[in-house]
Amino acid sequence: MDETAKYLIHADITAAGVVERSDVVGAVFGQTEGLLGNELDLRDLQDSKKVGRIDVDIGSEEGTSYGQITVESGLDKVETAILAAALETIEQVGPCTAEIVVTDIEDIRSAKRREVVERATELLATFEAQSVRTEDIVETVRERARVEDITEYETVDYVAVAPRGNSVEDLSREAVLTALREKIPYEQLDDGRTAAVAGAEGEATAEVETVAAAEEGAAATTVETDAPTTLSDHIDAVIGAGSGEVRLLDAELGVITEGSAAETVSLVEAADRVPETIVLDDACSQKVLDVAAQRGVDIVVATGEGEYVKQPTSVRIRTV
Repeated sequence: MDETAKYLIHADITAAGVVERSDVVGAVFGQTEGLLGNELDLRDLQDSKKVGRIDVDIGSEEGTSYGQITVESGLDKVETAILAAALETIEQVGPCTAEIVVTDIEDIRSAKRREVVERATELLATFEAQSVRTEDIVETVRERARVEDITEYETVDYVAVAPRGNSVEDLSREAVLTALREKIPYEQLDDGRTAAVAGAEGEATAEVETVAAAEEGAAATTVETDAPTTLSDHIDAVIGAGSGEVRLLDAELGVITEGSAAETVSLVEAADRVPETIVLDDACSQKVLDVAAQRGVDIVVATGEGEYVKQPTSVRIRTV
């Protein structure tokens, strides 16, 4: 296409016989010559580059020829319309009667403008997605600092006491289960290792073995326990066991729903109740963080943090 062209004239041609491209081009020049005066003579317009190529695509079927004509025009809108109308005056191509009908005058510059608008919109969307607004800088830095401050690692919530004179390794399955049922809060211990424990026969000092959600004790990892009752129990069941799953908990640490970690976003969106806590055996991605903020989740416990473009202040993140 000529770079100076502003418009494209599109026309359909029908001839009552078999004609060639050269016949059509010859008819266009021959039958419009002198029709529009010297200023719009087609040959002079081509010589001065005001009219470009005349493309003809034509074929025949059962003795009748059908085709399309395209003319490039660098004239203004009015002159182009006059030239297009002149094409419709052609009544014969070669030895055959013919009819030409203009179907469209295309504004090439408008098409280019549409392309520019569409591309500019794409570039702007990409730019805005990658940029950080000035007013977001302080909030983003403050939030990241806050998240670093509140990042926690699992601690001991309860301890189970082995019977006097025995160690955890020596206990039977039944004895371990009994000790777990009689667990006491960690805060009640003197120093986290020993405590005064009242037994059936009186008070005695006993050695205690701490049983934490993240601890790798033989008894703690091999014994089947009752349904989780603490957040540590849920973390142990989901993350500590490497389950590859996610568990949504209510304010009482009851399970709302659970499923594959890959389905976290859809599970949170579809939950019939707003989860208080999400326990996720995976890193907390931007999508998970966004949907948690949208639903009003308070805490997300995950194996790590993702790369965040924007971090909501309403959701606390704990990593284990």
